[in-house]
Amino acid sequence: MRAPLLCALLLLAGLQACVQAFYLPGVAPQDFKRKDVIYLKVNKLSSIKNQLPYEYYSLPYCRPEKIVQSAENLGEVLRGDRIENSLYQIQMRVDEQCKVLCRIDALSGAQTKAFKAKIEDDYRVNMILDNLPVAMVKMRKDEKSNSLVKLYERGFPVGFTATTSGGQPEVKFFLHNHLRFTILYHKDEITDLARIVGFEVEPFSVKHTYETPWDKVSPTLNTCNPGRATFVTHDMPPQPVKEGEEVIFTYDVRFVASDIRWASRWDTYLLMIDDQIHWFSIINSVMIVLFLTGMVAMIIVRTLHRDITKYNQLESGEDAQEETGWKLVHGDVFRPPANASLLATFVGTGVQLFGMAMVTMLFALLGFLSPANRGGLMTAMLMMFVFMGLFAGYFSARLYKSFRGEEWKKTTMRTALLFPGVCFGIFFCLNILIWGQKSSGAVPFGTLFALCFLWFGISVPLVFIGSYFGYKKPAPEDPVRTNKIPRQIPDQPWYMNPVFSCLVGGVLPFGAVFIELFFILTSMWLHQFYYLFGFLTLVFIILLVTCAEITIVLCYFQLCSEDYHWWWRAYFTSGSSALYLFAYSAFYFYSKLDITKTVPMLMYFGYMSMISIGFFCLTGTMGFYACYIFVRQIYGAVKID
Repeated sequence: MRAPLLCALLLLAGLQACVQAFYLPGVAPQDFKRKDVIYLKVNKLSSIKNQLPYEYYSLPYCRPEKIVQSAENLGEVLRGDRIENSLYQIQMRVDEQCKVLCRIDALSGAQTKAFKAKIEDDYRVNMILDNLPVAMVKMRKDEKSNSLVKLYERGFPVGFTATTSGGQPEVKFFLHNHLRFTILYHKDEITDLARIVGFEVEPFSVKHTYETPWDKVSPTLNTCNPGRATFVTHDMPPQPVKEGEEVIFTYDVRFVASDIRWASRWDTYLLMIDDQIHWFSIINSVMIVLFLTGMVAMIIVRTLHRDITKYNQLESGEDAQEETGWKLVHGDVFRPPANASLLATFVGTGVQLFGMAMVTMLFALLGFLSPANRGGLMTAMLMMFVFMGLFAGYFSARLYKSFRGEEWKKTTMRTALLFPGVCFGIFFCLNILIWGQKSSGAVPFGTLFALCFLWFGISVPLVFIGSYFGYKKPAPEDPVRTNKIPRQIPDQPWYMNPVFSCLVGGVLPFGAVFIELFFILTSMWLHQFYYLFGFLTLVFIILLVTCAEITIVLCYFQLCSEDYHWWWRAYFTSGSSALYLFAYSAFYFYSKLDITKTVPMLMYFGYMSMISIGFFCLTGTMGFYACYIFVRQIYGAVKID
């Protein structure tokens, strides 16, 4: 009784940790009175050209006397988010112009080099106000209504470059040192309280001038002075980034009333994704499923029904000798495969990933994983993977016992360590490289210790608990007896070659998801929000059906060719779609991304390798269990003498 109780307590603790990870501080709506002081927080510097994130204060921006970091969950730390306080102070519904933040007397050589490096790599500054990320406004023409639609582009550039004309061209760097914030608010007419529903920014580069000497308390600027009706425009001389150059940071604040309600304030951030392309993806996938379903129906309803009827008829001995097809290998079809322990390990890992994906998508569909919960998705996936180790151990042990294996502890240890160990090894090597670049994306030692605790302290024990109960339960009996002497396999036609057959089998599962994969890669590497979990769930169901059907079809053809080595081939048939996923990720890298530096390139292919390995285990397990059920059903339906 102790083991089930311990298992239940661990699962309860995991679910509680996930729920706590979803509800971050600041997610609940906040009501502000007029002139309430709102503190703007700064986030990481990010770039699609160089995927390494950096802390905001890694650049010589204006910093408070004491930098205070906000509480972060596990997902935020792994993503490199560092949320800190800033000198920006905003009064609710009070417009302000030309507020001076700070002044740098003269840029040093190191500061100039830091600014130029970030501008050259197209880094963008991310800020947060009332849990909303700052965004630049971009207008796009809607083809349906022929009207302009407002879109958001996260963050704003650190600066820009310009090439001088005439003589020898020279690239000059300029810094965005003036920010014009537009804050949208929705006011309650009865209480006069307001909620922030939009956080927009327009960056400017301006070489400020002022009346000398510099007044630290209330400086008077000539380039931005409401009393003199001078305001910052894009026509003003820009702020160059040069050693010894003076830099003055300023900002404006403008409040605009909006009809957007608080519950809908994230809608504009999510307009980046085109629903029409998603529906095209769904229709494309459904057509593949219908095609495969037709083939499976033809096999089961016509061919199998005819075969089973023929095999069950009382025939003479001469007629029995003329039989061909899948019945002839009934004495070998359930013979344990080579490396049975490794196959059980892969299947257990696939079950663990399948359970993680299903529960995470359930939370997402229920609305727990909104973009407001930064890091919530990654935290949920990690926690669910850890606690799904219980099912990984159970199913790997059940399969291994059906193979009449005896080294269940060795199989359990493989299930607990193989896939997480490979992923952690890749992650640790990449983390060392990122740490060498002094990026905020480097995971600190404390977080690495927490990951190891989740792995060895929770996941591994759960795998052993599941394996104990799985191996303790009696193994399922095979529908037919296995011969002592293996049957000789006849020569196979070229199209039944295992490599060719598996590569063909992986095309359709990948074809069912590759359009959705484009949006997932875009959200990961181009820093866009992904929140269409309804589409993702549909595509996942289609992937499940496609993997099952293509594996059943190819397994039936293999058995009809009197080749009974179907165990591993059933796993590789749908699992080979991971090869196409990795190949597509390489195509996406060279066609959509502009990454040229070594460490970001290694980051991309390292993380995509981890994803591809996980996709291999997931799809392979889907196809394997479909084929396993199919084979047991057809051989259980025929009479064997």
